[in-house]
Amino acid sequence: MQSVDPATLAGWIRNKEDFLLIDVREPCEHAHFNIGGILIPMGEIATRFKDIPTTNKVVIYCQKGIRSVIVIQRLQERYPSTIFFNLTGGMEAWKQHFGS
Repeated sequence: MQSVDPATLAGWIRNKEDFLLIDVREPCEHAHFNIGGILIPMGEIATRFKDIPTTNKVVIYCQKGIRSVIVIQRLQERYPSTIFFNLTGGMEAWKQHFGS
């Protein structure tokens, strides 16, 4: 597992780099504020493996960067050749860096 900071991730988004972005927060959190990607709440990961396209680079984010680490640990077992990135500090760090 690797980490990516908000500024770097914003650059990847702006440059349309090839990666998958997954939000593992709850739907109400996602609806309040998100940076795109697909929503797969942490509690649904085990039953929604088929919804996760296999790609070389996947960024997982949550509110603080804690749930995303747990999800990445689970996904690494299932997709060992995929490079997973945790958004350091999650959406809280994103908001601090860019505002809401």
